[in-house]
Amino acid sequence: MIVAAEASSSLFAQRLLEHWKKNKKDVKAFGVGSDAMEALGFERLGKSEEMAVVGIAEVIEQYPKLRSVFNSLVEAAKTRRPDVVVVLDYPDFNLMLAKKMHALGIPVVYYISPQVWAWRKKRVNKIKKYCQKVLVLFPFEVEFYKEKNVPCEFVGHPLLDEMDDKYFTDSYRKMHRQRYGITENEYVIGLMPGSRNSELDQHIDIQLQVAQKIHNTYEKIKIVILVAPSFSKDKVQEKLENAQFPYILLKDDPFEMIHLVDYMLVASGTATLQVGLLHKPMVIMYRVKWLTGVIASFLIGKMQFFGLVNLVLGKGVVPEVKQEEANVENIFKLMKRYLDDPAYSQKVREDLAQVQSKLGNKGATVRVAEALDEYFKGPA
Repeated sequence: MIVAAEASSSLFAQRLLEHWKKNKKDVKAFGVGSDAMEALGFERLGKSEEMAVVGIAEVIEQYPKLRSVFNSLVEAAKTRRPDVVVVLDYPDFNLMLAKKMHALGIPVVYYISPQVWAWRKKRVNKIKKYCQKVLVLFPFEVEFYKEKNVPCEFVGHPLLDEMDDKYFTDSYRKMHRQRYGITENEYVIGLMPGSRNSELDQHIDIQLQVAQKIHNTYEKIKIVILVAPSFSKDKVQEKLENAQFPYILLKDDPFEMIHLVDYMLVASGTATLQVGLLHKPMVIMYRVKWLTGVIASFLIGKMQFFGLVNLVLGKGVVPEVKQEEANVENIFKLMKRYLDDPAYSQKVREDLAQVQSKLGNKGATVRVAEALDEYFKGPA
Protein backbone atom coordinates (compact mmCIF):
# COMPACT_ATOMS: atom_id res chain seq x y z
CA MET A 1 0.00 0.00 0.00
CA ILE A 2 1.23 3.49 -0.88
CA VAL A 3 -0.31 6.71 0.43
CA ALA A 4 0.87 9.71 -1.60
CA ALA A 5 -1.78 12.36 -1.12
CA GLU A 6 0.00 15.47 -2.42
CA ALA A 7 1.54 16.57 -5.71
CA SER A 8 5.20 16.21 -4.74
CA SER A 9 4.61 12.95 -2.85
CA SER A 10 2.71 11.40 -5.74
CA LEU A 11 5.54 12.30 -8.13
CA PHE A 12 8.07 10.52 -5.91
CA ALA A 13 5.73 7.52 -5.52
CA GLN A 14 5.30 7.50 -9.30
CA ARG A 15 9.07 7.32 -9.72
CA LEU A 16 9.15 4.33 -7.37
CA LEU A 17 6.48 2.52 -9.42
CA GLU A 18 8.39 3.34 -12.61
CA HIS A 19 11.59 1.95 -11.10
CA TRP A 20 9.90 -1.34 -10.20
CA LYS A 21 8.35 -1.59 -13.66
CA LYS A 22 11.63 -0.80 -15.42
CA ASN A 23 13.40 -3.49 -13.38
CA LYS A 24 10.56 -5.99 -13.96
CA LYS A 25 9.78 -6.28 -10.27
CA ASP A 26 6.21 -7.50 -9.95
CA VAL A 27 4.85 -5.21 -7.24
CA LYS A 28 1.09 -4.82 -7.02
CA ALA A 29 0.36 -1.51 -5.35
CA PHE A 30 -2.81 0.25 -4.21
CA GLY A 31 -3.76 3.18 -2.02
CA VAL A 32 -3.74 6.96 -2.61
CA GLY A 33 -2.03 8.50 -5.63
CA SER A 34 -2.21 10.40 -8.90
CA ASP A 35 -3.51 9.80 -12.42
CA ALA A 36 0.05 9.10 -13.52
CA MET A 37 0.40 6.41 -10.85
CA GLU A 38 -2.89 4.84 -11.96
CA ALA A 39 -1.60 4.74 -15.54
CA LEU A 40 1.25 2.54 -14.24
CA GLY A 41 -1.21 0.01 -12.83
CA PHE A 42 -1.62 1.51 -9.37
CA GLU A 43 -5.10 0.91 -7.93
CA ARG A 44 -6.45 4.15 -6.49
CA LEU A 45 -8.70 4.07 -3.44
CA GLY A 46 -8.07 7.78 -3.01
CA LYS A 47 -7.07 10.51 -5.45
CA SER A 48 -4.19 12.76 -4.47
CA GLU A 49 -5.67 15.71 -6.36
CA GLU A 50 -8.77 15.53 -4.14
CA MET A 51 -6.97 14.91 -0.85
CA ALA A 52 -4.24 17.56 -1.05
CA VAL A 53 -5.59 19.88 1.64
CA VAL A 54 -3.69 21.71 4.35
CA GLY A 55 -4.91 23.37 7.54
CA ILE A 56 -7.51 22.64 10.18
CA ALA A 57 -10.34 24.60 8.57
CA GLU A 58 -9.62 23.07 5.18
CA VAL A 59 -9.48 19.52 6.59
CA ILE A 60 -12.82 20.05 8.36
CA GLU A 61 -14.40 20.96 5.02
CA GLN A 62 -13.05 17.80 3.38
CA TYR A 63 -13.45 15.53 6.40
CA PRO A 64 -16.18 13.22 5.02
CA LYS A 65 -14.11 12.45 1.91
CA LEU A 66 -10.90 11.97 3.90
CA ARG A 67 -12.65 9.73 6.41
CA SER A 68 -14.16 7.63 3.61
CA VAL A 69 -10.74 7.09 2.00
CA PHE A 70 -9.18 6.34 5.39
CA ASN A 71 -11.78 3.66 6.11
CA SER A 72 -11.33 2.17 2.63
CA LEU A 73 -7.59 1.87 3.20
CA VAL A 74 -8.03 0.19 6.57
CA GLU A 75 -10.57 -2.31 5.19
CA ALA A 76 -8.35 -3.04 2.19
CA ALA A 77 -5.38 -3.65 4.49
CA LYS A 78 -7.40 -6.11 6.56
CA THR A 79 -8.36 -8.19 3.54
CA ARG A 80 -5.29 -7.84 1.31
CA ARG A 81 -2.59 -7.86 4.00
CA PRO A 82 0.03 -5.83 2.09
CA ASP A 83 3.69 -6.72 2.68
CA VAL A 84 4.40 -3.11 3.60
CA VAL A 85 2.62 0.24 3.79
CA VAL A 86 4.63 3.19 2.47
CA VAL A 87 3.32 6.56 3.63
CA LEU A 88 4.63 9.87 2.28
CA ASP A 89 4.42 13.15 4.22
CA TYR A 90 0.72 14.08 4.95
CA PRO A 91 1.38 13.49 8.66
CA ASP A 92 -1.95 13.73 10.48
CA PHE A 93 -3.69 11.31 8.13
CA ASN A 94 -0.70 9.01 7.75
CA LEU A 95 0.12 8.75 11.44
CA MET A 96 -3.48 7.74 12.19
CA LEU A 97 -3.22 5.19 9.40
CA ALA A 98 0.14 3.95 10.72
CA LYS A 99 -1.51 3.32 14.11
CA LYS A 100 -4.18 1.17 12.44
CA MET A 101 -1.59 -0.72 10.40
CA HIS A 102 0.53 -1.31 13.51
CA ALA A 103 -2.50 -2.83 15.24
CA LEU A 104 -2.96 -5.13 12.24
CA GLY A 105 0.68 -6.20 12.38
CA ILE A 106 1.50 -4.67 8.99
CA PRO A 107 4.88 -2.87 8.75
CA VAL A 108 4.87 0.84 7.93
CA VAL A 109 7.75 2.71 6.30
CA TYR A 110 7.61 6.51 6.37
CA TYR A 111 9.14 7.96 3.20
CA ILE A 112 9.41 11.76 3.20
CA SER A 113 9.31 12.46 6.89
CA PRO A 114 7.03 15.16 8.28
CA GLN A 115 8.97 18.22 9.42
CA VAL A 116 8.97 17.02 13.03
CA TRP A 117 12.50 18.42 13.34
CA ALA A 118 11.07 21.92 12.80
CA TRP A 119 7.72 21.96 14.62
CA ARG A 120 5.28 19.70 16.51
CA LYS A 121 8.25 17.57 17.52
CA LYS A 122 6.14 15.29 19.73
CA ARG A 123 4.88 13.57 16.58
CA VAL A 124 8.17 11.72 16.52
CA ASN A 125 6.85 9.56 19.35
CA LYS A 126 4.06 8.28 17.12
CA ILE A 127 6.50 7.66 14.29
CA LYS A 128 8.72 5.68 16.66
CA LYS A 129 5.79 3.63 17.95
CA TYR A 130 4.00 2.84 14.70
CA CYS A 131 6.65 2.87 11.96
CA GLN A 132 9.40 0.32 11.33
CA LYS A 133 11.65 2.78 9.56
CA VAL A 134 11.85 6.36 8.31
CA LEU A 135 13.48 7.12 4.95
CA VAL A 136 14.72 10.70 5.21
CA LEU A 137 15.55 13.23 2.50
CA PHE A 138 17.85 15.61 4.40
CA PRO A 139 21.17 14.70 6.07
CA PHE A 140 20.34 16.69 9.20
CA GLU A 141 17.23 14.54 9.78
CA VAL A 142 19.41 11.50 10.50
CA GLU A 143 20.84 12.95 13.69
CA PHE A 144 17.38 14.04 14.86
CA TYR A 145 15.89 10.56 14.48
CA LYS A 146 18.93 8.79 15.91
CA GLU A 147 18.71 10.95 19.04
CA LYS A 148 15.10 9.74 19.39
CA ASN A 149 16.13 6.11 18.73
CA VAL A 150 14.00 5.90 15.60
CA PRO A 151 15.35 3.58 12.87
CA CYS A 152 16.06 5.77 9.84
CA GLU A 153 17.94 5.72 6.58
CA PHE A 154 19.13 8.68 4.55
CA VAL A 155 18.12 8.22 0.92
CA GLY A 156 18.69 11.74 -0.39
CA HIS A 157 16.15 13.96 -2.10
CA PRO A 158 14.35 12.55 -5.17
CA LEU A 159 14.12 16.05 -6.63
CA LEU A 160 17.78 15.74 -7.60
CA ASP A 161 16.85 13.01 -10.06
CA GLU A 162 14.42 15.37 -11.78
CA MET A 163 17.15 17.91 -12.60
CA ASP A 164 19.10 18.04 -15.84
CA ASP A 165 22.53 19.61 -16.30
CA LYS A 166 21.19 21.47 -19.36
CA TYR A 167 19.44 23.93 -17.02
CA PHE A 168 22.82 25.44 -16.16
CA THR A 169 24.00 26.03 -19.73
CA ASP A 170 23.75 29.33 -21.61
CA SER A 171 22.83 27.55 -24.84
CA TYR A 172 19.74 25.89 -23.40
CA ARG A 173 18.69 29.09 -21.63
CA LYS A 174 18.84 31.01 -24.90
CA MET A 175 16.99 28.35 -26.88
CA HIS A 176 14.34 27.87 -24.17
CA ARG A 177 13.59 31.59 -23.93
CA GLN A 178 13.43 31.97 -27.71
CA ARG A 179 10.79 29.24 -27.83
CA TYR A 180 8.46 31.54 -25.85
CA GLY A 181 9.46 34.79 -27.54
CA ILE A 182 11.49 36.03 -24.57
CA THR A 183 14.43 38.25 -25.48
CA GLU A 184 17.73 38.48 -23.64
CA ASN A 185 16.94 41.91 -22.18
CA GLU A 186 13.55 40.88 -20.73
CA TYR A 187 12.94 39.72 -17.16
CA VAL A 188 10.58 36.81 -16.57
CA ILE A 189 8.45 36.90 -13.41
CA GLY A 190 7.00 33.54 -12.42
CA LEU A 191 3.88 32.91 -10.34
CA MET A 192 3.51 29.59 -8.50
CA PRO A 193 0.28 29.74 -6.49
CA GLY A 194 0.50 26.17 -5.15
CA SER A 195 -0.58 22.62 -5.90
CA ARG A 196 -3.67 22.35 -3.70
CA ASN A 197 -7.12 23.76 -4.41
CA SER A 198 -7.07 25.76 -1.17
CA GLU A 199 -3.66 27.23 -2.05
CA LEU A 200 -4.81 28.25 -5.50
CA ASP A 201 -7.85 29.97 -4.00
CA GLN A 202 -5.83 31.77 -1.32
CA HIS A 203 -2.89 32.88 -3.45
CA ILE A 204 -3.79 33.43 -7.08
CA ASP A 205 -5.59 36.80 -6.79
CA ILE A 206 -2.79 38.34 -4.71
CA GLN A 207 -0.15 36.99 -7.08
CA LEU A 208 -2.02 38.43 -10.07
CA GLN A 209 -2.26 41.84 -8.39
CA VAL A 210 1.48 41.80 -7.66
CA ALA A 211 2.16 40.85 -11.27
CA GLN A 212 -0.06 43.70 -12.44
CA LYS A 213 1.94 46.22 -10.39
CA ILE A 214 5.21 44.84 -11.73
CA HIS A 215 3.87 45.00 -15.28
CA ASN A 216 2.74 48.61 -14.75
CA THR A 217 6.08 49.64 -13.20
CA TYR A 218 8.65 48.02 -15.46
CA GLU A 219 9.25 47.65 -19.15
CA LYS A 220 10.68 44.46 -20.64
CA ILE A 221 8.72 42.18 -18.31
CA LYS A 222 7.13 38.83 -19.13
CA ILE A 223 4.75 37.14 -16.67
CA VAL A 224 4.60 33.34 -16.60
CA ILE A 225 1.96 31.50 -14.56
CA LEU A 226 3.13 27.98 -13.71
CA VAL A 227 0.50 25.24 -13.47
CA ALA A 228 1.16 22.62 -10.78
CA PRO A 229 1.19 18.94 -11.83
CA SER A 230 -2.02 18.40 -9.85
CA PHE A 231 -3.99 20.91 -11.97
CA SER A 232 -5.07 21.18 -15.56
CA LYS A 233 -4.43 24.40 -17.47
CA ASP A 234 -8.20 24.88 -17.70
CA LYS A 235 -8.51 24.72 -13.91
CA VAL A 236 -6.02 27.56 -13.47
CA GLN A 237 -7.34 29.49 -16.48
CA GLU A 238 -10.70 29.76 -14.68
CA LYS A 239 -8.97 31.78 -11.96
CA LEU A 240 -7.40 34.31 -14.33
CA GLU A 241 -10.41 36.45 -15.22
CA ASN A 242 -8.91 39.39 -13.30
CA ALA A 243 -5.58 39.31 -15.12
CA GLN A 244 -5.37 42.57 -17.12
CA PHE A 245 -1.84 42.03 -18.45
CA PRO A 246 -0.25 39.69 -21.01
CA TYR A 247 0.83 36.37 -19.53
CA ILE A 248 2.03 32.92 -20.52
CA LEU A 249 0.10 30.07 -18.88
CA LEU A 250 2.45 27.13 -18.78
CA LYS A 251 2.05 23.48 -17.80
CA ASP A 252 5.18 21.38 -18.18
CA ASP A 253 7.74 19.57 -16.08
CA PRO A 254 8.23 21.80 -12.99
CA PHE A 255 11.98 22.25 -13.49
CA GLU A 256 11.42 23.02 -17.17
CA MET A 257 8.97 25.78 -16.23
CA ILE A 258 11.10 27.18 -13.41
CA HIS A 259 14.13 27.31 -15.70
CA LEU A 260 12.34 29.89 -17.85
CA VAL A 261 11.89 32.30 -14.92
CA ASP A 262 14.23 34.97 -13.52
CA TYR A 263 12.35 35.80 -10.30
CA MET A 264 9.63 33.75 -8.66
CA LEU A 265 6.67 34.45 -6.39
CA VAL A 266 5.98 31.02 -4.93
CA ALA A 267 3.65 29.41 -2.41
CA SER A 268 5.50 27.71 0.44
CA GLY A 269 6.18 24.01 -0.07
CA THR A 270 8.39 21.64 -2.03
CA ALA A 271 8.28 24.10 -4.93
CA THR A 272 10.63 26.41 -3.01
CA LEU A 273 13.29 23.69 -3.15
CA GLN A 274 12.76 23.27 -6.88
CA VAL A 275 13.13 27.02 -7.40
CA GLY A 276 16.18 27.08 -5.14
CA LEU A 277 17.87 24.18 -6.91
CA LEU A 278 17.80 26.25 -10.11
CA HIS A 279 19.21 29.27 -8.21
CA LYS A 280 16.17 31.47 -8.91
CA PRO A 281 15.61 34.33 -6.40
CA MET A 282 12.11 34.11 -4.95
CA VAL A 283 9.61 35.51 -2.50
CA ILE A 284 7.80 32.82 -0.50
CA MET A 285 4.22 33.51 0.49
CA TYR A 286 1.61 31.57 2.38
CA ARG A 287 -1.98 32.25 3.30
CA VAL A 288 -4.51 29.93 4.90
CA LYS A 289 -7.97 30.46 6.36
CA TRP A 290 -8.11 32.45 9.60
CA LEU A 291 -8.76 29.50 11.92
CA THR A 292 -5.93 27.49 10.39
CA GLY A 293 -3.61 30.47 10.72
CA VAL A 294 -4.38 30.97 14.40
CA ILE A 295 -3.82 27.30 15.21
CA ALA A 296 -0.68 27.10 13.07
CA SER A 297 0.82 30.16 14.82
CA PHE A 298 0.23 28.46 18.17
CA LEU A 299 1.74 25.14 17.07
CA ILE A 300 4.71 26.60 15.22
CA GLY A 301 5.51 29.03 18.02
CA LYS A 302 8.81 30.83 17.48
CA MET A 303 9.95 28.84 14.48
CA GLN A 304 12.30 31.16 12.62
CA PHE A 305 11.40 30.11 9.07
CA PHE A 306 8.54 28.33 7.34
CA GLY A 307 9.91 28.23 3.79
CA LEU A 308 11.52 24.86 3.14
CA VAL A 309 14.45 26.33 1.22
CA ASN A 310 15.32 28.59 4.17
CA LEU A 311 14.91 25.72 6.63
CA VAL A 312 17.28 23.58 4.61
CA LEU A 313 19.87 26.36 4.34
CA GLY A 314 19.44 27.27 8.01
CA LYS A 315 19.11 30.98 7.31
CA GLY A 316 16.73 33.46 5.72
CA VAL A 317 18.19 33.56 2.24
CA VAL A 318 14.91 34.56 0.59
CA PRO A 319 12.08 36.63 2.07
CA GLU A 320 8.96 34.97 3.49
CA VAL A 321 5.55 36.51 4.15
CA LYS A 322 2.48 34.81 5.58
CA GLN A 323 -1.14 35.59 6.37
CA GLU A 324 -1.81 39.36 6.61
CA GLU A 325 1.84 40.15 5.78
CA ALA A 326 1.37 38.35 2.47
CA ASN A 327 -0.39 41.31 0.90
CA VAL A 328 0.08 42.99 -2.45
CA GLU A 329 2.12 45.96 -1.23
CA ASN A 330 4.57 43.93 0.87
CA ILE A 331 5.15 41.33 -1.80
CA PHE A 332 5.55 43.95 -4.53
CA LYS A 333 8.28 45.70 -2.50
CA LEU A 334 10.12 42.42 -2.01
CA MET A 335 9.92 41.49 -5.68
CA LYS A 336 10.88 45.04 -6.66
CA ARG A 337 14.12 44.77 -4.70
CA TYR A 338 15.25 41.90 -6.93
CA LEU A 339 14.54 43.95 -10.03
CA ASP A 340 16.19 47.12 -8.69
CA ASP A 341 19.23 45.66 -6.94
CA PRO A 342 21.33 43.31 -9.13
CA ALA A 343 23.94 42.83 -6.39
CA TYR A 344 21.28 41.61 -3.95
CA SER A 345 19.83 39.25 -6.56
CA GLN A 346 23.28 37.82 -7.30
CA LYS A 347 23.96 37.22 -3.59
CA VAL A 348 20.68 35.33 -3.28
CA ARG A 349 21.61 33.19 -6.31
CA GLU A 350 24.97 32.37 -4.76
CA ASP A 351 23.33 31.34 -1.48
CA LEU A 352 20.75 29.21 -3.29
CA ALA A 353 23.59 27.42 -5.07
CA GLN A 354 24.24 25.73 -1.71
CA VAL A 355 20.85 23.98 -1.67
CA GLN A 356 21.95 21.02 -3.77
CA SER A 357 24.80 20.09 -1.41
CA LYS A 358 22.25 19.87 1.44
CA LEU A 359 20.17 17.25 -0.35
CA GLY A 360 22.64 14.41 -0.83
CA ASN A 361 23.27 12.69 -4.15
CA LYS A 362 21.11 11.53 -7.02
CA GLY A 363 19.58 8.03 -6.88
CA ALA A 364 17.06 8.48 -4.05
CA THR A 365 14.40 6.31 -5.73
CA VAL A 366 16.83 3.42 -6.17
CA ARG A 367 17.82 3.65 -2.51
CA VAL A 368 14.15 3.70 -1.45
CA ALA A 369 13.46 0.59 -3.53
CA GLU A 370 16.45 -1.16 -1.95
CA ALA A 371 15.25 -0.22 1.53
CA LEU A 372 11.84 -1.75 0.78
CA ASP A 373 13.26 -4.99 -0.64
CA GLU A 374 13.45 -6.61 2.79
CA TYR A 375 9.66 -6.49 3.06
CA PHE A 376 9.20 -8.45 -0.17
CA LYS A 377 11.33 -11.46 0.69
CA GLY A 378 8.44 -13.42 2.15
CA PRO A 379 8.70 -16.04 4.90
CA ALA A 380 12.11 -17.52 5.62
